[in-house]
Amino acid sequence: MKKVVTVVTAIIFFGATASFAAVPDPVMQQAQALFKPIPKTPPALDHNPVTPEKIALGAMLYFDPRLSRSGLISCNTCHNLGLGGADFQETSTGHKWQKGGRNSPTVLNSVFNIAQFWDGRATDLMQQAKGPVQASVEMSNTPEQVVKTLASMPEYVAAFKKAFEAETNPLTFDTMAKAIEAFEATLLTPDSPFDKFLKGDEKALTARDKDGLQLFMNKGCASCHGGINMGGTGYFPFGVVEKPKTEITAGDTGRFKLTGSESDQYVFKSPSLRNIELTTPYFHSGKVWCLKEATGIMGSAQLGITLSKDEIEKIADFLKTTTGVQPRVEHPILPAPTKDTPLPKLD
Repeated sequence: MKKVVTVVTAIIFFGATASFAAVPDPVMQQAQALFKPIPKTPPALDHNPVTPEKIALGAMLYFDPRLSRSGLISCNTCHNLGLGGADFQETSTGHKWQKGGRNSPTVLNSVFNIAQFWDGRATDLMQQAKGPVQASVEMSNTPEQVVKTLASMPEYVAAFKKAFEAETNPLTFDTMAKAIEAFEATLLTPDSPFDKFLKGDEKALTARDKDGLQLFMNKGCASCHGGINMGGTGYFPFGVVEKPKTEITAGDTGRFKLTGSESDQYVFKSPSLRNIELTTPYFHSGKVWCLKEATGIMGSAQLGITLSKDEIEKIADFLKTTTGVQPRVEHPILPAPTKDTPLPKLD
């Protein structure tokens, strides 16, 4: 009787364990070289150590409309934490219903910007916090009146002493700005799908999202919108190749107003693209309300290319993956006014 023998071919490894290295994702590798994920903890501020006491005081000040002359406008009015840190306006509405000249940038992750404001005139969040309080078209107040208002409320006096115990005079216009800066430095949005992808999770982005990311990198978008904040790291002319329509630029000459240098004509700090889906409208003028339209404009104005409808849609889909976990901030109960608290002025 013939014996039928089935031969099974096997590869046997003696004395060793077989291991196969995963093939690196080239899109992920390229992205990791250009971007960094948003951390869960705020960075240290060399000039202003962040403490729980400063953060708590800064949160109160951020939401207190009594920093304004009218008693109606707070930091949160134009940088609403429920609206992606912006205000859903072309340009913000300030004192006596005046309109500001530029769109309100998001406060979220702004601690990572090279400077603050569209023209970079504030070197840090402390300086930025002083600007709107004094601007006549925004909060229209004075440092002296702000200090007088805060000093009229014992709860604020105690909070400043606790937050700035090493200061000879704990309650000043500068310490007010430092407290707001400490709070704003905590307004981070980690754990977006894009951040998870940057950390190695290949499934965090869909195939279409990855196509959009690859287009974003290969077309040149990342040259101005790279780094941890996908922008905010430098200054660039709006219209490198092709000037956008006048109604989009709104006649704003950018940093030229600040420096007077011809080379700064129409130059602006590149905005962060993180959470961009939440911060419509777009550009310094706030004239564009559609993310896809803004993407197409940037292709022609900055890169000198005409992006196809499919390319625009893929890039826009990718940009939506940058929306991170929004900071959940409990609205603080603010100190009660006293008979010495200045009354609001609407004039």
